[in-house]
Amino acid sequence: MAAVEKLKTEDQYSAGGVAYRNVDGRLEIAVILTEPERRWQLPKGMIDEGETSEQAAQREVREEAGIDTELVRALDQTEYWYVGNYDGERKRFHKRVSWFLMKYISGDPADHDHEVAEARWATVREALDLLVFKNEREVVEKAVKLIGSL
Repeated sequence: MAAVEKLKTEDQYSAGGVAYRNVDGRLEIAVILTEPERRWQLPKGMIDEGETSEQAAQREVREEAGIDTELVRALDQTEYWYVGNYDGERKRFHKRVSWFLMKYISGDPADHDHEVAEARWATVREALDLLVFKNEREVVEKAVKLIGSL
């Protein structure tokens, strides 16, 4: 019987946003295509030391989606586990993501950073079809309900 590899577990805390705008009565959501995985996701990233989750969410949306936003409210928190390599060591990660609803102010998705292959606006239907992760689709659905009640 083969020995089971005992992996070190690391907690990760991230923040991200469902950034939206209304164009001629059509609701659009900012989505990003990650590198090198080529997965459509919502913009999110690690919370830096000394940064609040709200500040991190706005920074990550600016960096990854190329847009500036106004924080509307907290949306949800998701958590999941995954295994990956970090600094040459295989680890198990417990990731928690704080999600925020964010209203578009200015900027262009083409102004995204190098970590992202593409950033763009998508209709809600397109976003739900593109997003790879179920928990992110659920966050978008929750955001759409909230936007409708604003």
